[in-house]
Amino acid sequence: MAKIAAITLLVLCLLPVITMASRPAEKKRRQPYCVRGRVYCDPCRAGFETSASTFIQGAKVKVQCRHRSTQEVLYEAEALTDDTGSYKIYVEKDQKNNVCDAMLVSSPHRKCKLADPGRDRSRVVLTSNNGIVSNDRYANNMGFLMDQPMNFCAQLMQQYVINEDEV
Repeated sequence: MAKIAAITLLVLCLLPVITMASRPAEKKRRQPYCVRGRVYCDPCRAGFETSASTFIQGAKVKVQCRHRSTQEVLYEAEALTDDTGSYKIYVEKDQKNNVCDAMLVSSPHRKCKLADPGRDRSRVVLTSNNGIVSNDRYANNMGFLMDQPMNFCAQLMQQYVINEDEV
């Protein structure tokens, strides 16, 4: 009887410890990656954000992961930007050695629909084997170009001109 009581007591003491020890790793595996970024409209067609750039609500963005050598699409998810031009796309699975990009899909802005060829995608790392502790991944801001530059753009762009003496 004493042996049964001792074994029961031992099991009752060790069971919570074993359960608690296995829980963090289990939780970490289930946590998704969160790809975050913002989408803007470039009214001056500068190719980069300026003080005149505005963020676009309702732009469609996707994350696409491809096999590194075959380029086969293995994962894809989409989201819309909010009123601050921000988006979040959750990716459940570790993408190991796959190549993943956040990409522009479409803009609801009728005069700002052309994806800037230099700012239409952003590479993101979606694996835990890289030393990044957080599951949040931040993509570079991506932009659409206005059909025609606004009237004030020539003056605005003078702020960004660099003379040889300033370099």
